[in-house]
Amino acid sequence: MEILNADIPEIHLEEYTYHLPQERIAQYPLPARHDSLLLVCTKTGERKDQTFRKLTNRLSENTLLVFNDSKVIPARLIFRKETGAFIEIFCLEPAEPAEYNLSFSQKHSCVWNCTVGNLKKWKSGSLLLYNQSNDAFIQNMHLQASLVGRKEGKYQVKFEWKGGFSFSAVLERAGNMPIPPYLRRFAEPSDTERYQTVYAYERGSVAAPTAGLHFSEAMLSEMEENGIKTAYLSLHVGAGTFRPVKASDVREHTMHSEPFHATLDFLQQLQHHKGPVVPVGTTSCRCLESLYYLGVQAALGKDPVFVDQWEPYTKHPRMSYKDALEHLIGYLKRDDRDVLTAATQLFIMPGFSFRTTDALLTNFHQPNSSLLLLVAALVGDNWKEIYAHALAGNYRFLSYGDACLLFNPK
Repeated sequence: MEILNADIPEIHLEEYTYHLPQERIAQYPLPARHDSLLLVCTKTGERKDQTFRKLTNRLSENTLLVFNDSKVIPARLIFRKETGAFIEIFCLEPAEPAEYNLSFSQKHSCVWNCTVGNLKKWKSGSLLLYNQSNDAFIQNMHLQASLVGRKEGKYQVKFEWKGGFSFSAVLERAGNMPIPPYLRRFAEPSDTERYQTVYAYERGSVAAPTAGLHFSEAMLSEMEENGIKTAYLSLHVGAGTFRPVKASDVREHTMHSEPFHATLDFLQQLQHHKGPVVPVGTTSCRCLESLYYLGVQAALGKDPVFVDQWEPYTKHPRMSYKDALEHLIGYLKRDDRDVLTAATQLFIMPGFSFRTTDALLTNFHQPNSSLLLLVAALVGDNWKEIYAHALAGNYRFLSYGDACLLFNPK
């Protein structure tokens, strides 16, 4: 297998932005998930307006929809100092123990990497969780937080509590849903259900895989009846998904890394699938495309655990996607494992060669975002007409907004 060097493409950010009025950002979801609008862009660039409920009509019978089943955790915790100052702690990922499920199962204490709001008011000492409603459960739990370190721009916070509850139970009772900052409002009780997909399972995300928010249970059943196949992997969406690209030369941007896992059964299902593959959301797309480069690593005798953001642009292996999957499957079988656990920093931008994405189901994304660059990588300059059409057609934007189905023109 030959590995060829190639230059990273020069991308100027000002070519991949647009004006998004604040009033076009959906503040709340529609009453029914599947009543959102869906803008379909065909392989030839033709645009069609419809409702999301009719998605099945746009997919061939042998389509495989790939979902991210990561579950959003109530990651925002509000503490209060004795002086009355409020401190918001946003849990990003576990540090001690570092494995998600192990951290969630802790009964007395754990350490998480966090961002801290109003940090200047918290120099030292422990904080007690703010119990505005005088909840007896929260009072007896006596949740405290203390700063124990700083690493790579994140603060390490140790949480301690009483009562023998698991940390997942602590978060469920004491935490708030981490709705996106651009909504400019506090989380409400309805967000607990609606900022979560109906198929969410693996706890760990601090932002929803929003393309999946449009699917109702009725729609999932209907697709199954119509021969649409489904598969699930798990990528824990990090807060970095909201970080704008600030460098005018995109090559200077550092992409965020996110952990994910895919089961052996999933890899084998993907390997044997004969029809179109459609990731539901940019997170599923990043996972699917990352699997190819992990397979190449396995073929070279390396442990497939991490995809660097520039790997697709600096290395061009001559291997099919199916062969890459075969090497991943072989790697797992040799180690007698049934789950591939890895992380991806993959940066999909114009110049990227998609290996398995036949179409992408996604929402409308922020200007100057890595997600918009991903869309442009798939549909080329046509992204401008697509977004102009959506703005002119009164589509709702961002996490609680409408969706688009973008077919790969190549």
